[in-house]
Amino acid sequence: MQYLKQHKEILTVILAGAVIGGLGMWLAYMGNPRNSGICVSCFMENLAGAMGLHGNARMQYIRPELAGFVLGGTAAAFLAREFRSEGGSSPLIRFMAGALLIVGCSVFLGCPIKMSLRVSAGDLTALAGVGGLVFGIWLGYVFLRRGFYLGDSVSMPRFNGLVIPLLMAGLLGLLIIRPEFLYISDKGPAAQRAPILISLGVGLLAGYLAQRSRFCVTGGIGNFMVSGDKGLLSGVISMIAFAFLVSLMLGQFAPGVEGQPGSHLSYGWSFAGMALVGLTSILIGGCPFRQLILAGQGSTDAGAAVLGMVAGGALVQSWGLTSSNLGPTNAGEVATLLGLAFVLILGIVMRVRD
Repeated sequence: MQYLKQHKEILTVILAGAVIGGLGMWLAYMGNPRNSGICVSCFMENLAGAMGLHGNARMQYIRPELAGFVLGGTAAAFLAREFRSEGGSSPLIRFMAGALLIVGCSVFLGCPIKMSLRVSAGDLTALAGVGGLVFGIWLGYVFLRRGFYLGDSVSMPRFNGLVIPLLMAGLLGLLIIRPEFLYISDKGPAAQRAPILISLGVGLLAGYLAQRSRFCVTGGIGNFMVSGDKGLLSGVISMIAFAFLVSLMLGQFAPGVEGQPGSHLSYGWSFAGMALVGLTSILIGGCPFRQLILAGQGSTDAGAAVLGMVAGGALVQSWGLTSSNLGPTNAGEVATLLGLAFVLILGIVMRVRD
């Protein structure tokens, strides 16, 4: 029985990876930006713009996938009786960390999932981000082994854990109603979008499977680095493999360096941006995608990080921190260095000493 349970868990995480990778590439084919079928950081920037939190008219849209990720995770948690409203573990730090996740992603031009999709489609520039992410994850576990701890989470009244799922459901309703105060791009990356029902369906399925499997890009890589555990890593490998297969089938595979969509040639800053993402993700317990799933299953700590990601999406656009195909901006470089300094100091001071 234990053997069957263990292999069922592995199959579930492999299936989650296959859905995220394969259908992520398919979303790009159906209208999302190329190599960006799923990108949590890009979606957060779009969401912030749709709510009027920044003025870039090319980055304003409520991506149904975001609501799908959270609500799919909520449905899975309730069905498995795993929905638990809990939190209180350094919420302000987690909010700041959420914003820094988007800063690092915006300098690289993509979250860990988009990074994987870029690699799967042949974008060799993304390999610098892979190296940075792995380095950041390793550094994060160095801090964990030395006693880094953000404090205990405690049980809370159930409604606390429902705030983020209800917020996402409300945003989905706004997308359908289209009130006058909502900003929707008619040009640029945010205007490139798959049909709403397809986007929502993929999001719900991915969110459901991610909650059941505990899928997490940084967690999978980190577990393997620390203990050799291939469980979660198998989901990451599955995501990359299925994204590669679908990109081939749809004619989207184009190996090379020059002219790759949503990329730049500043490899050092790609490394630094994703190092910030990897380190921050380990310290708060999951990558940007994982924070959405955790918020969906009732974690108000993850909810604080999600709200921080929305704020980060506004800041990187309003302050000119996000990179372009020409490379990072000076402001983005400074923000990355300051973010790394903040998280390194955090790793040193937030330790439980014997």
